[in-house]
Order: sequence, then structure tokens, then C-alpha cells
Amino acid sequence: MIFQRALQRELASVAGATFTVLFTIFVTWTLISILGKAAGGKVASADVLALIAFSVLNYLPTILILTSFISVIVAVTRSYRDSEMVVWFASGQSLARWVAPVLLFGLPLVLLVGALALYATPWAKMKSAEFVQRFEKREDLKRVAPGQFRESTSANRVFFVEGSTGGSTVVQNVFVNSVEDKGNSIVVAKEGVIEADGKGGQYLVLKNGRRYLGQPGRADFQSMEFERYRMRVGNQVPVIGADMPTDAMTTAALLALPNQFTRAELLYRISAPIMCVLLMLLAIPLGFVNPRAGSSANLILALLIFFTYSNLTKLFEASVKQGKLGFAVAWWPLHLFALLTVLVLFAWRLNVNHRWHPVMLMNSMKRRRLLQSAESRGAAQ
Repeated sequence: MIFQRALQRELASVAGATFTVLFTIFVTWTLISILGKAAGGKVASADVLALIAFSVLNYLPTILILTSFISVIVAVTRSYRDSEMVVWFASGQSLARWVAPVLLFGLPLVLLVGALALYATPWAKMKSAEFVQRFEKREDLKRVAPGQFRESTSANRVFFVEGSTGGSTVVQNVFVNSVEDKGNSIVVAKEGVIEADGKGGQYLVLKNGRRYLGQPGRADFQSMEFERYRMRVGNQVPVIGADMPTDAMTTAALLALPNQFTRAELLYRISAPIMCVLLMLLAIPLGFVNPRAGSSANLILALLIFFTYSNLTKLFEASVKQGKLGFAVAWWPLHLFALLTVLVLFAWRLNVNHRWHPVMLMNSMKRRRLLQSAESRGAAQ
């Protein structure tokens, strides 16, 4: 009991520090990415905080899996480095006694990863997709930021306004370049007002301006001045959420719609908690380090194993999505291989003194070569 309580405290302490570091890294990376999109006009500036929250929630299962794996491997490595494992083994205890407290520590994390992967993450992706779609499908004038050139949704019109007032319904110093059948149309005006027609359409009414029409590179441009010019800039309100990606669908919707795309996404979601359990178990035998060997590469090895496991999961997901493998065949082989790897490594550490253990065989071969060398030197003398 004393050992379990001490190990629980150490694992919780290491997990807290690891989670803080990983969470900070992911939040910083997400912040830079979304701010770059906002600066490029791909997302609304007002939606930045919400999109950051949704993105972080999307990455939480990965952060928690990596946190649990690193926490266990750091705790085991420290025990070896401080020679606590020497005392542990000398008192007749086995490395397998670590399994129960590690699983007790990891059970809440596994349940949380499962809940996030199956329910919270799809919701976050759905809300994020809705924000992006709402921004992409809004009226052309709402896409415009003062002082910046912006392209319309149909990609045949470019807007520029110097400023806006009245809740963005009144714009000043407007420039509009449109590609039409007769050529390019350029409209400049001192002021414009956004009006609705009551049927979902949006119009930009320009005042005191000039319109140019003609082909680029030719001199026969037509020019006219106007006091009032009406231009359609928005259609009926689009339906948001009609084309949601598969990874934004709820788990219940995936189960109700059996096809290769939904099954591939379901495979990826159920793999998250399984991966969390197996990596924590793998960290116990993987944390071995020789106290006299100095620094070890256990953390680097842990990161390589995690990313390899994650990429292989993505590979099986892609195989199901492409129809190369069925869901019933694809979801278990990788996890079974990981479980067998855990058992092999445990057997390696538990039977290190067995006569047929590779380490014992190598030591026996070294002793045999030394004896043969000594005998040959004695015979030569």
C-alpha cells in the first residue's frame, strides 16, 4: 500500500508537469496557425478564441495519451537510476507488481480519452467546421476588411474598401473589380450602403462614383459617372452543416451509416483508449536503464514509439477508407501486435537471469571466448 500511494503521487506529479508542457506546446502551435489564418482572411477575427478552444479540445486525446506514456516511463526510469529497483528486486518483488498501480493511475485517463475521442472531439470538429463554413459562405461585403483586397465567394470579383461605419453597413472609398462576359468592370465610389431585399439577397448601393468597362490591354474602355449604382453581393442564406466531414459526425451517426468512410473514422476513435492502455503497460519494461550508464534515450525512444504507433493507426484507417481492408479485419491486428510486444518485453525483464535469456547467452559466449583465449596463451607458454 505504501508503494502504491508513493507511486500514485509520483505518477500524478510527473503527469501534471508533462501535461502542462505538452498543452502549452499544442496551444502555442494552434494559436500561431489560427492567427495566421485570421490574418490571411480564411477565418473571422472574432472566431479566433473559439477556434483555438475547439482545436485544443481536438488534440486533448493525443496529449493525454502521450502524457500517460511519458509519465510511466519517467517514473520507472527514475526508479532504476536511483537504484530503487535494485532494492525492489532484492526484496523478492517482481516488475509485474507495477502493473496494478499503473493501471489504477491510468484508468481515469483511459476513460477520459475514450469520452473525448468518441464524443467531445467530434463535437469540437463539428463546431469548428460550422464556424469556417459560416465565414466562407457569408456575403461578399462581409468578407472585406478595411484596407485589404478580398476575393468574392464566386472568385470573379475583388473588393476593396478604405473604411466602414454603421456596423459595417456603410463603407467609404469603395473599389470593385468584376470579371464579366464583356470584359472587366471596375467600379469606384466614395460611399456604399449595404441593403437587403427581404428575400435573403444582399445589395451594395454605391453613391457618387464611376464605372469602367472594357478588355485589358485595349484602349476602347467605356466610362460612366453615376450618383447611385446597385450591385448584388449576396444570395440567400446558405445552409450551414450540410456538408460536414466524416470526422465531425457523432459516433451514433457513424454507427447508423455503415460505409468505408464512417468505419474508418470509427476505427480511429476506438483506437485512442486502447492505445493509451497499451502504451502505459509498454512503458513499464521499456523504462529500464542501467544506473551506471549515465544518460538514457528512453524519452526519445518513447516519442518514436508513440508516433510510430499513431502513424500505423492512421495507416489502417486509410486502408479501411480506401476499401483495402474491412473494419472487422483492420481494427485489432495493430493492437494485438502491441500487446504481444508488451508481453515479450515483460518476459525479457522478468527472466533476465534465465539460462536461455539472450543476455545470459551473450555473457556465456564472452566467458567461453575468454577461457579459450586464456587456454591458448597458457599452451603457447
